[in-house]
Amino acid sequence: MQLIDLSIEMSDNMPAHYLFPRPVILPHRKHEETVKTLTGGFSYATNFISMLDHCGTHVDAYFHVNPKGAAIEAMKLEEFYGPAVCWDLTHIPAKGLIDVKDLEQAQKKSGLPFKENDIVLFHTGHHNRTWPDKTAWENTYPGLTYNACKWLFDHKVKMHGVEGPSTDHPEDKSFPAHRACRDLGITHIECLANLEKVVNKRFTFIGFPIKLVGTSGAPLRAVALLD
Repeated sequence: MQLIDLSIEMSDNMPAHYLFPRPVILPHRKHEETVKTLTGGFSYATNFISMLDHCGTHVDAYFHVNPKGAAIEAMKLEEFYGPAVCWDLTHIPAKGLIDVKDLEQAQKKSGLPFKENDIVLFHTGHHNRTWPDKTAWENTYPGLTYNACKWLFDHKVKMHGVEGPSTDHPEDKSFPAHRACRDLGITHIECLANLEKVVNKRFTFIGFPIKLVGTSGAPLRAVALLD
C-alpha cells in the first residue's frame, strides 16, 4: 500500500485563481516570544491564516454555483472517497480546451474501463510546467468544455479533478464547466498536484474537506491510495 499526496502546499501569498485574493499566512506567536512569558522553558507557536474557501487544493460545494445547492458541511463524506482513475491529457496545450474526443481518447489510452461512481482526475502537466510561477500557474491552464462535463455525467463519474485553479478556461468568462456542474448537479476538485504518479492507474481517492459551515467550498488533503 502506498499513499501519494495529490495536494499543493499552502503558503503565504501562494498562487490563486485570478478572481480571488491570494492567502495570507503569517506568524501570530513565535517560540522566541512565548518562551519569555511562560515558565519552565515552555513555548508555543501559532499562525494567522486568512484565505477564501477556494484556495489551495479544494472542492467546490454545490452552493458555489447554485444558491439552492448544499454548502460544504451538508455534502456526504462518500462523495470525497472512492475508486478513482487518472487520465493522461498532457497533449492538451497551455490554455487549451478539453472536449469529449479528448476524454474518449484518454480513457481508451488508459486501458481502464469505466466503473460507475468513479472519481476521474486529469493529468495535463500544468502543475509541473508552471508551479510556482504565479503568472503562468494562474493564467495558462486548460479548461473543460460544457459537453466534456456532460459526457462525464452521462458516464456516471462521481467527481472529477484538475490541476489548475479552475475547471474553466482562464479566458472564458462564461464558465461553461461550472455551469455544467450547476445544471447537472455535480462538482469537482481543483488545484491538484503530483498526478504524474497515478496517471493511467486505478487507485482509491481520499480527500475529505474541512467541515466549514455555510461555505461554497473547502480545502482538502487529496491523497491517492495505491495497492
